[in-house]
Amino acid sequence: MILPGSHSQSLSARLAAATDHDLARVTYDQFPDGERCTALMEADADALAGEHAVVVASTLTSDAHLELLQLQDAAREAGATEVTTVLPYMGYGRQDEAFSPGQPVSARAVARAISTGTDRVLLVSPHEPDVADFFDVPCETVEGAPRLAEPLPDDLDDPVFVAPDEGAIAIAERARDAYGAGDADYFEKERDYDTGEVEISPGNADVGGRDVVLVDDIVATGSTMSEAIDALHGREVGRAFVVCVHPLLVGNARTKLERAGLAGIWGTDTVERDVSAVSVAPLLAELV
Repeated sequence: MILPGSHSQSLSARLAAATDHDLARVTYDQFPDGERCTALMEADADALAGEHAVVVASTLTSDAHLELLQLQDAAREAGATEVTTVLPYMGYGRQDEAFSPGQPVSARAVARAISTGTDRVLLVSPHEPDVADFFDVPCETVEGAPRLAEPLPDDLDDPVFVAPDEGAIAIAERARDAYGAGDADYFEKERDYDTGEVEISPGNADVGGRDVVLVDDIVATGSTMSEAIDALHGREVGRAFVVCVHPLLVGNARTKLERAGLAGIWGTDTVERDVSAVSVAPLLAELV
């Protein structure tokens, strides 16, 4: 049975359809003092006894983390014999070390908490792959980047798939390989120490007159992507697209990107937004 967190209801439904598993009815309530109560409907709890529970929950907020823990506990309370936890997007996953004295390793803290209520974890495209090692149960990572080719137009003109930095070039390469044409490159940043300005430009590929697909695992504020689009337009590229696995798009990110002159922006349903044009359910279905 698939148990959906409140931020992963569409993905959970697609995963249930892809696996022919039942989709649990879950309520997301809050007490007057602010405490959360995430619960299964009684009939679904009864049906879960002796079965495999698959909790699917993107932890976009602190409340979502608590929902996940409560869903795991509800599954155990109902008598599930096995619990698999799917983290389409893992909140706090970017703080994988203490960056200054006194800071926590937040990714480790939440991974340990999640591990207490599950037998295994499936983690989609973590920003820092090493966070999988923080779990106390087996954790398998699932790469969502190959799905990013699907929403792209079929008629891209000699495309270049560009990552935001050298460390993310593998994401661009996976999207390029899935599309079946084009080059992969990454942005280089050069700082003018006299003016303080940073110049962003593709590293090696000739982008003039070509369609460019900007690829990243997460688009949050949109600042880096919008600066990159501006730089590309200065190089007289063709159309500019943005694709990402996790379309957080917080604050005014969407406005920044649209003002920069995009031909299109798409992400997956690890984070459910209006741009979530492709699902990672087929990738997860093979593993649950």
